[in-house]
Amino acid sequence: MPSLKVKNQAGKEVGTVALSDADFGRQPNVPVMHQVVTAQLAHRRAGTQSTKTRAEVSGGGKKPLKQKGTGSARQGSTNSPHFSGGGVALGPKPRKYTQKTPKKMIKIALQSALSDRANEGKVVVIDSWNFETPKTSAAIEALNALNLEGRTLIVVRRDELNAIRSFRNLPEVQLIEIGELNAYDVLCNDTIVFSQASLPGASKDGQ
Repeated sequence: MPSLKVKNQAGKEVGTVALSDADFGRQPNVPVMHQVVTAQLAHRRAGTQSTKTRAEVSGGGKKPLKQKGTGSARQGSTNSPHFSGGGVALGPKPRKYTQKTPKKMIKIALQSALSDRANEGKVVVIDSWNFETPKTSAAIEALNALNLEGRTLIVVRRDELNAIRSFRNLPEVQLIEIGELNAYDVLCNDTIVFSQASLPGASKDGQ
């Protein structure tokens, strides 16, 4: 069972925590992660793009020129796709891009992503967030004390309001509630920060 040192908000070590093998000790399954992330991104697509077919374009009721004697090709309507302002042949229409993904695959993808970050030493655990009042400058000090650089994903609980309000204005920080944690957001960030209260499947040691 892997373990990590627990730090406080000032960056000092205050103990260790044992990580769950199921969540942080899995061999990353790259094909499953790819499929789940692809489905998640596809679900975000609005699918509202639309073009008009020749039946939906207004006008075009009159034959543009007579059938014979003009030297031009025979034409029946200016709504045809080859006319400027005509309909679009085989154009996009509103549709859903949602892909059905089994819950088991979603869980495996998240566990694989967390295990990958843990293997790279990109998982940080703190004892708790102790913000007396919401303050962005205090959040910046905490990030500097923890030596966090690049994109950082901070996993919080819903009741950690001061922490949420302190971090939410920082462009390099993404906040996410523990119940919404997913493989895509884990993989999109350089470092994942948990508090002991939001760490999945962990048991305390040396506290």
